[in-house]
Amino acid sequence: METEPEMKLRFKLRREPLRFGLTLTLLAAIAGPSPRAYAAEHITLRNGFEFDCARREAAGDRVRLYLLPAAGSLMPAARVAAAGEGAAQDANYIEVAASSVLRVEEIPDPPAPAALPLVVLEPARTVSAPLTPAEMGEMLARAGARHNIDADLLASVVQAESNGNTRAVSRAGAEGLMQLMPGTALELGVRNSFAPEENIGGGTAYLDALLTRYHDDIALATAAYNAGPAAVDRYHGIPPYAETRAYVARVIREFNRRKRAAQTSQMAVAN
Repeated sequence: METEPEMKLRFKLRREPLRFGLTLTLLAAIAGPSPRAYAAEHITLRNGFEFDCARREAAGDRVRLYLLPAAGSLMPAARVAAAGEGAAQDANYIEVAASSVLRVEEIPDPPAPAALPLVVLEPARTVSAPLTPAEMGEMLARAGARHNIDADLLASVVQAESNGNTRAVSRAGAEGLMQLMPGTALELGVRNSFAPEENIGGGTAYLDALLTRYHDDIALATAAYNAGPAAVDRYHGIPPYAETRAYVARVIREFNRRKRAAQTSQMAVAN
């Protein structure tokens, strides 16, 4: 099994701090005026009993207290007894002597219903049509220029990850050209992993961070891209995973192939 790169290319990279942006969905509250349902009052009688009333009406030297439904926990006979001597009850009120009322307090309006959030739904993610080699090359060149990474190295990672398939989804759920896991894509600010430019931008930023971490060692950076930096750190090198070792060899083999092809083309033009 091939464990060492065929050719280690080290290139000067200008490093700038990566900015991992999260796209936040804003919640907007919908609040409207709530009409007053009733002018409720809390009645305290001199005998110590208290009632919540929807309203009260004076009737000579007596007062009719129209009880709120919540007061229905008392049975009719018990409510009459609580009102005191001389109290009487109709189907929907209790009548007491006006002199028996000690205190009347207005009950504040009930709080308005909790405002419901307005969730701004993101549009469904679209899957782009397959890219032409020229379109792919342009996207890789732009991403490489932003992060000072050789576009051929990015193309080699894309080839190993998805074989250039913008719609690729792995068994683990990695998506798109550079096979970004949803959580990683979110941290990198990638909203749609099936959009080639976004996916390449996010994958390049992640590879940039790994190259910085491993001092531009392509083998270690690509091993971490495949197996995660924790595995590389645990084993102090390329992890002893058959898949990861094969992946690193595949990336570097493709990288070297591209460089040899470019060199051959340049020599042909020169001759």
